[in-house]
Amino acid sequence: MVFSKTPAKHLIKSTALLGQLRGIATKIGQMLSYVDGLVPPEHRDAFEKTMGTLQAATPASDPKEIRELIRQEFNKGVEEIFATWEDTPIASASIGQVHRAITHEGEEVAVKVHHPGIVQALESDLQNAGAMEMILSLLGSSKFETGRLVEELKDRFREELDYKLEAERIELFSNIHAGDPTIRIPKVYKSLSSKRVLTTEFIRGLSYEEARNASEQERIAWCETLWRFVYKAILIHGVFNADPHPGNYFFHEGGGVTFVDFGCVQKMPEVRQNAAIRLHWAAGHDEPEMFHQGCIDIADCQGGLYERLVRKYLESYFRPIKESPFHLSPDYAAKVVRDFKRDYATALKNYKDGFVPMPKGLLFINRLEFGFFSILARLNVKVDYREVEKGYLHQEHIDAAMANASPSS
Repeated sequence: MVFSKTPAKHLIKSTALLGQLRGIATKIGQMLSYVDGLVPPEHRDAFEKTMGTLQAATPASDPKEIRELIRQEFNKGVEEIFATWEDTPIASASIGQVHRAITHEGEEVAVKVHHPGIVQALESDLQNAGAMEMILSLLGSSKFETGRLVEELKDRFREELDYKLEAERIELFSNIHAGDPTIRIPKVYKSLSSKRVLTTEFIRGLSYEEARNASEQERIAWCETLWRFVYKAILIHGVFNADPHPGNYFFHEGGGVTFVDFGCVQKMPEVRQNAAIRLHWAAGHDEPEMFHQGCIDIADCQGGLYERLVRKYLESYFRPIKESPFHLSPDYAAKVVRDFKRDYATALKNYKDGFVPMPKGLLFINRLEFGFFSILARLNVKVDYREVEKGYLHQEHIDAAMANASPSS
């Protein structure tokens, strides 16, 4: 929850650095492509052109190498494992690419396979101090305790390499949202999955860009589903998927959304989870004292200017609940980020006035907050988020959160 000054001009001039990277460059480009407010409008065209060139320069992996990787994982050739296999990938990302296949039982599946050599390439990226500094600035870090934050960042990226771990996380989120007909999680084929290969059911649906052009009623329903997916997991189960990329959603009639890609998932520290519950509850029930204490507890504030800036940021972040129904527009999402960056600069200049380094476990919350707001904003509708929260946040949860609050709460 600390405030970050994203060096947009520096990012634009960093083509040489990004050109040396493989997975990290793609991740930076993805984040900057959809998070409103990270890159100033006057620099966005230049930066998107730069990132487009870099991403286009990373082709899909060679089909023969992909087939060989699969053979190494299962001691069988592709033809033995699948009834049909398409060598041309349907999607490619920083860690791997996705192929369409049919099982011998006749089921259509999506097979995500590591880019050969990606483990070594990403590890090399993670040792690049300039790249780590750049990503930390995007996620809202500071010059304080950068060593600890870099290690946290590296841990999350290394976890994304482990598709067995991702399969476990898919099962976790399937259990969290079991019984909700609007939240759909793909089935995992465990016998066809390994550390470097992940096979799930094949999903069809509207893309995010197509969803943006749907009816107002459908977009409202999808925003409600997206909000429930994110905050039910955080508040009730203490876990979040920190990669809200628009390519990770498929949209269906009646508010249904299928969520894919669970490589970047993090457990919410219990003290932060309890503070988050109180913040959400206080915003929806007009309890300013509870809200203020939640601000203090979630960021370990110790008074002074920094505490006031944290509260200011969180008040803007929680307006969609407090002032529900709320139109979370692209302009508003961008303003939240711009204010965040400006206030961070103020906090650093006055770091002796209560500044506190980012608490453990919150680094990727900034990635989620910025990205998720931008996802909702571009659907561009007014939504009753307070009413959505009534479906999963109940009196028993706030009672437990208050019982486990700090003594001063």
